[in-house]
Amino acid sequence: MSASRRAIITGISGQDGSYLAEFLLSKGYEVHGMLRRTSNLSRTRIDGLFEPDAPSNGCLQLHYGDMTDSMSLVRLIRDIQPHEVYNLAAQSHVRISFEQPNYTAEVCALGVLGMLDAIRDFQHRSGQEVHFYQASSSEMFGNVRESPQRETTPFAPRSPYGVAKLYGHWITVNYRESYGLHASSGILFNHESPRRGENFVTRKVTQAAARIKLGLQKNITLGNLDARRDWGFAGDFVKAMWLMLQRDEPEDYVIATGVSHSVRELCKFAFEHVGLDYRDYVKHDDRFERPSEVDHLLGDATKAQKNLGWKPSVSFQDLISMMVESDLKIAEKQLKN
Repeated sequence: MSASRRAIITGISGQDGSYLAEFLLSKGYEVHGMLRRTSNLSRTRIDGLFEPDAPSNGCLQLHYGDMTDSMSLVRLIRDIQPHEVYNLAAQSHVRISFEQPNYTAEVCALGVLGMLDAIRDFQHRSGQEVHFYQASSSEMFGNVRESPQRETTPFAPRSPYGVAKLYGHWITVNYRESYGLHASSGILFNHESPRRGENFVTRKVTQAAARIKLGLQKNITLGNLDARRDWGFAGDFVKAMWLMLQRDEPEDYVIATGVSHSVRELCKFAFEHVGLDYRDYVKHDDRFERPSEVDHLLGDATKAQKNLGWKPSVSFQDLISMMVESDLKIAEKQLKN
């Protein structure tokens, strides 16, 4: 593939953005990442792509922009003239969305509208088609009406995050149907990695297991241990994003492993990996539970498997082991310092 194929990734400094950037660079893309000026220059997930021996070879550039500033999105699209846009930017923490509902809506809902308008305007002026990917979420299913959840399952979000994501999803569908945009949504179920933020439950647990094993921490306090999620590997999921934009016709796809586990099982696997019994270290506190809980999410990715040829490659147990091993290395470095 020619390096002249250009892609924009919003949220490039996040877990998914960093994996997607690596993947697109390996495909020969010219990758442009959007960062907020208030991101505290947190680029640890993508710093390796700027090393002298990195495979990016000068094909990765970063730009300042903000999903809440529509003019910055217009300028970004106009200046880069992308072939593909992957909108991964979000306030992505469900619990925090209850504390910051306005900001969550501005980024996850209205920000999507701003990006779609910027793309539509650019296409009208230039005649160049842009393929757009919207990161939708399994949290849109919320109080689930059927299990497993698929593309036809009714939505019933139970958090400001889920509601905002649902607006972003439906406005993407609307612009596809109203203006003929090549716009697809990936309804992604939970996906994790060693790059997951420390305030997400999977990383919180694997980090605690590693730190407790090395004597750096005594215990961990969590909320609902019985909540069940369909957890996959982020590196697998970003490949599905790319595959969607290579299709002739834009569509929406559920991306999931088809297997669910409870938070309790997550704790069990993580602590067993370091030879510990989670029951000795995991404490429960109601304050860590959501005002309205989503009890069980389980995805059916049959459509993606059939149309995209996509399937997950990393099991839940292997994923948790990978994360614990990474957190052990981080904790060992802290001990040496």
